[in-house]
Amino acid sequence: MNDTTPIPAAVEDDHHGEILVQLAGEHGETLVVSGERIPRVVLTRAPGTAVDDHIAIGTRDPRHLTLTVDGREATITPAKGRLSRRSYRVDVTCAGTSYRLVPDSIPSSRLTRNGKRLGDFSSDGDRRVLAEWRSGAAVEPLDAAIGYALAAAFGTGGQPMWMMAVDAVSELLP
Repeated sequence: MNDTTPIPAAVEDDHHGEILVQLAGEHGETLVVSGERIPRVVLTRAPGTAVDDHIAIGTRDPRHLTLTVDGREATITPAKGRLSRRSYRVDVTCAGTSYRLVPDSIPSSRLTRNGKRLGDFSSDGDRRVLAEWRSGAAVEPLDAAIGYALAAAFGTGGQPMWMMAVDAVSELLP
């Protein structure tokens, strides 16, 4: 096997069956999410883009990212990722629908569609993504596909700002 062959990470989703997450390409520049009951999502990092090893897809710069859903282009806008949890949000617009994945605890992030919470995602950055859908939420196949792709590409969760500040101060101390 060469290093351009994707090795899928599979998860069984309660609503949408088996979902595969693959990171492909010589330098991990393409993330593919697929399954029998969801649309195929492909997130691609532009060639030659500087890679941040802390991000599975390698960058948060929207100028260097392309997102397609079943071959149709969608708009992806990751925030810069600074001190606050909210600064790690990722917004997507697909077929007139707005999605947001934003950290809401240390291990997980919430997915919203047009401002309505659909569920929570967690991922340790190993392409294995777990989704916990909210009771009563009408989760569509597109919702699941986008949620899994964003969680796998950008990770989930984040420390509260006060913990990050304590970490920064402690690094300055001898």
